[in-house]
Amino acid sequence: MSNENIALSDCVLIRRDFTTPIAFHAGRYYHADDFYAAVKYWVRQLQAQPFQRYALFTEDAYPFAVLLFALFHAGKQVWIAGNNRPGTAQQLQQYNCRLIGDWDASNPFDYYLTATDALDTLALPLSPLNLEETQLVIFTSGSTGQPKPIEKHLIQFQLEITALEKQWGKLLGSAEILATVSHQHIYGLLFRILWPLSTGRCFHSPIYINPETLVNAIQTGAACWVASPAHLKRLDQNSPWIGIAGLSVIFSSGGALNEVARQQINANSGQQVIEIYGSSETGGIGWRQFEMAWQLFDGLRLSCLDDCWQLSSPYLQIIPFAKGEENEPFQLDDQISLQDDGLFIMHGRADRIVKIEEKRLSLSEMERRLAETPWVAEAFTVAITKSRDVVGAAVVLTEAGSNTLKIEGRNALIRQLRASLYQWFDSIVLPRKWLFLDSMPLTTQGKIDQYLLNALLDTDNQRLPQVQGVCIKLNTVKLTLKVPEDLIYFPNHFSTYPILPGVVQIAWAEYFGKLFFAIDQSFLAMEVIKFVKAIQPGNTVKLTLNWNMSPDKLHFQFRSEDGIYSSGRLVYAAKCREQP
Repeated sequence: MSNENIALSDCVLIRRDFTTPIAFHAGRYYHADDFYAAVKYWVRQLQAQPFQRYALFTEDAYPFAVLLFALFHAGKQVWIAGNNRPGTAQQLQQYNCRLIGDWDASNPFDYYLTATDALDTLALPLSPLNLEETQLVIFTSGSTGQPKPIEKHLIQFQLEITALEKQWGKLLGSAEILATVSHQHIYGLLFRILWPLSTGRCFHSPIYINPETLVNAIQTGAACWVASPAHLKRLDQNSPWIGIAGLSVIFSSGGALNEVARQQINANSGQQVIEIYGSSETGGIGWRQFEMAWQLFDGLRLSCLDDCWQLSSPYLQIIPFAKGEENEPFQLDDQISLQDDGLFIMHGRADRIVKIEEKRLSLSEMERRLAETPWVAEAFTVAITKSRDVVGAAVVLTEAGSNTLKIEGRNALIRQLRASLYQWFDSIVLPRKWLFLDSMPLTTQGKIDQYLLNALLDTDNQRLPQVQGVCIKLNTVKLTLKVPEDLIYFPNHFSTYPILPGVVQIAWAEYFGKLFFAIDQSFLAMEVIKFVKAIQPGNTVKLTLNWNMSPDKLHFQFRSEDGIYSSGRLVYAAKCREQP
C-alpha cells in the first residue's frame, strides 16, 4: 500500500514504488508502470477516433480500469453499462455510444495490457484530469426497470473516496480487495477500483463467484471482501469460515442484510459486516455494522417534506463546485424513520407501493411477511397488470418448505402460504401466481434479477406455459412448466385429440434459452430433433436447457416422470462486431 493517497486526477501519472502491485489479473500482478503504459497506449488509439461516447463493459476489473482512465485522458465520455446483453448494447448505440470491451464473446477484445512506454515515445505526456469536468454516465435500471443514464463527475467519486478512507482506511490497512460483485455498477466501481487506485491498495481483477474461490485467491494475509447481501445470505455450514474469519473487513451493499445472515456470519467467523446504503444517483448515504439503525456519512443531511424524505449530500452533482453552493436536495424512494440520536431506520422503498383492485399494497411488506413463515427463505413479489391486476410471488423455499412441496404438493403449499398472508392482507391482494426457486436469480451486481422474474411470472398463458419452478446452475436451467389447457395452438392441433405442436416446443426452448442465457447469435440450424411422446393440455413437464458457448448450441429436453417427450439442439452462428 502506498504511504500517500493519490487524487483520481493523478492516478495514472504518479509513479509509485515499482514493487507495490496495483492489480492482480490473469494470474499475475500489474504495477504502476504497467498501468501507465497500457493507459497511454489506449489514449493514443482513442484520440485518433472521431467518437465521443464509449459504452464500456469488461468482465474483469483491471482491463476496465485501463480503458476507463484511457477514455478519461483521451477526453471521451464513458458510459458504464450494467450488463453486456444485446438489448443493452442496442439501447446504448441509440445513445450514439461506441461499444468497447467485452461485448462479443465470440470475438475476444485485445486490451494490450502488456504495452510498454517505449512503444509510445512519440505521444505527448498525459496531463492531470480535471475532476469537475471529467464525466462518466452510469447506465442503470430505474424503479420501473427501464435503463436510464445518470451523469456523474469525477469530483463526486473523489469526495466519496476521501470520506471512505477517513472512515475505514486504518481498518483496511494494506488489505487486497477481492469481490463477488461487478465493477459495472457504482458500488463495485467505487469499492473495487477507484478507492483502491487512489489509496494504493491492490485490487483483484476477476469476480469471484463464491466465497470458496475468493478465500482461495487471497495472495497475502490481509484481504477485504466486497460483497452483496445476496452472496452473504447464501453462506451455510459448509462455507469456508476459517478463511472468512481471517478477512480484514467485509463490505456489503445492494440492499439490507437480514438479521439471520448477520448473526450467522458473526457466530461462525466473528466478522461484523459493514453495510453500505446508497444508490447510483446519490452515491453513499449511510452505513451500519451489526445494528438495526443506520448512520449517515459525514456531511450528509436528511429532511422530510410532505412525507417524502430528502437528502442533502456533497456527492450529488454541483455545478460549479468552486462557489461552495449546496446541492438541491434529492428525493429518496425509501421510507425512513429518524431517531433522536441522528441514526435512522429503513422501512423499504416507498415506490414499491402498488394498487391491486384499488387496494394499496406494500410489496416490500408482503415479501417480509412471506420470509417470516417457516416455508420461505427469500421472496420477491411483483404487480402484474393485465385485464385484472394480480400479484406474483417468486420464493426460495426453506428445507421445511421444500419438504412440504415434495410431500403435500404445490397446491397444498400455496394454500398454507396464502393462509399465512391472510393474517396481514386482504384476500384480493394475495399472490395468484407463484414461482418456486432453488435460489434467487441475481444480476452481476448481486441484486435480484427483477427483469428475469417479471418475465417468468408475467407470461402470456395463451402462447407460453406457466412457469412453476426454476433451478439455475452454471449454463444449465431446469424449468417446471404447466401447459395451459387454453393455449391457442390446441384447437387446430387437433380438435379431437389436442397435442402441443413440435414447432411450439422448439419455440419455447428458444424463448427460455434467450431469457436465461446471453444468446445474441443468429439462429443457424437444428440438430437431432426427436419427438417421442405427445404433450397434452394440462400436462406438467420439466424443460432442461443447457447452453454450450462453444460451439454455440442450446440443448433442450422436455420430460416428466413418464419419460422424455422431446429433445434436440439449436445451433447459433456468432455475430462479429468490429472492435474500436
